Amino acid sequence: MNRYLRASSTIEYDPMCDKEKPQRISFEDVSAAAFRIQSEIVKTPCVKSHMSTTFGMEIYLKNDFLQHTGSFKERGARNALLLLNKETKARGVISASLGNHSQALSFHANNLNIPATVVMPNVAPIMKIQKCRSYGANVIIHGHDMKEAKYHAMSLAKERGLTYINGSFVPSYDHPHIMSGQGTVGLEIVEQVPDVDAVLVPVGGGGLLAGVATAIKHLKPHVLIYGVETEKCPSMQHAMKQDEPVSVEIRSTLADGLAVPTVGYNAFVTVKPIVDRMITVNEDWIARAILRLIEQEKYVVEGGGAVGVAAIMAGLVPELAGKKVVCILSGGNIDTTILGRCLERGLAAEQRLVKFKVTVSDRPGGIAELCKLISSTGVSIKDIIQERAWVHGDIFSVRVKVVCETRGPEHLEELRAVIATTYREWDFAGEYDAYPRRNSTDSLDDVSH
Repeated sequence: MNRYLRASSTIEYDPMCDKEKPQRISFEDVSAAAFRIQSEIVKTPCVKSHMSTTFGMEIYLKNDFLQHTGSFKERGARNALLLLNKETKARGVISASLGNHSQALSFHANNLNIPATVVMPNVAPIMKIQKCRSYGANVIIHGHDMKEAKYHAMSLAKERGLTYINGSFVPSYDHPHIMSGQGTVGLEIVEQVPDVDAVLVPVGGGGLLAGVATAIKHLKPHVLIYGVETEKCPSMQHAMKQDEPVSVEIRSTLADGLAVPTVGYNAFVTVKPIVDRMITVNEDWIARAILRLIEQEKYVVEGGGAVGVAAIMAGLVPELAGKKVVCILSGGNIDTTILGRCLERGLAAEQRLVKFKVTVSDRPGGIAELCKLISSTGVSIKDIIQERAWVHGDIFSVRVKVVCETRGPEHLEELRAVIATTYREWDFAGEYDAYPRRNSTDSLDDVSH
């Protein structure tokens, strides 16, 4: 075991990411990166949101999902690749990522004729894996999470003589050159919204937060910088509490791009003195934010890119009322299947997708009468299932499960009132339903199955 730990430490050590000597990036690093990458990086728009009136603040959306590969990661990847020496470029580079950094590295390495290998955990979205391959990278699927994928990439780098960004084995999000490139988002925000009051930044490994905070705090120290994480992997929040990066357990999350178990040492030491607040949001609000961005803004954004909007929707930043707030929409690479689940979950969270169970007469016309009653309220039925064998009591009754669409909580209340008035046994399912059940023979858990 000790031999393994020594081997692991040897592989992981890199002078660019030394736990004992972490490096802070400077404003000069960010401004130099901006000049370096400007010719091949999209200066993405920062647009005032339609949601501004709804939430009582001027919300601006920095659309960095409009980069060629669909995320802000291109900024850091290109900056780091441009700073490699000729020998390093010839040998090639390797990286570990859940997808966005891998795509960015693959695309820009191909653009610069640098051989690239990317290691991705098996939880990485299929679309991101296919995209990396389409950009000419050698893709290796290994490990159940980023920790395992990263260690495998480090091992391969040593074994094959590849370099992980300028000869290092450091996690991509923590390399100073990467963080400096990501910080160019902050420079653009200040230029596009000069009187910005606050910026909400998605946080995974901390590189984007470090770069953006460095740039904006140098130019406008009064601007509030909030980092936003998913509650399924609050690695930066834990690091702040422990005063050092610590490993947290990763749980399945819609914000897969933020599922980084340990924030970088360079990112942490850069962020700690200048970030104003860390916020965590739950999965349901992330789903609702994805849904809201599609419906109101016509933007398809992945879970990690939507966390800033989720924080506003969840009411977690009341102090920003009346202020100009920028949310960085950091990525748009979401699997179609996951997008479908997000939309349905968002609809359920907003009580626009409803499931309930009701016992009706099994005589001819009993179910038809139920459908007619539902229709009279303007509710649309999506699915209906009958159960007879598990109905207790009256043999001439049938239990009907209904999935339907409403316009929201008020419409749901109207439906519930009609059902409660007409039938003796009914049960509305879902954790968002606070209504009492009447004479129900099933638990809420049973109904949800």
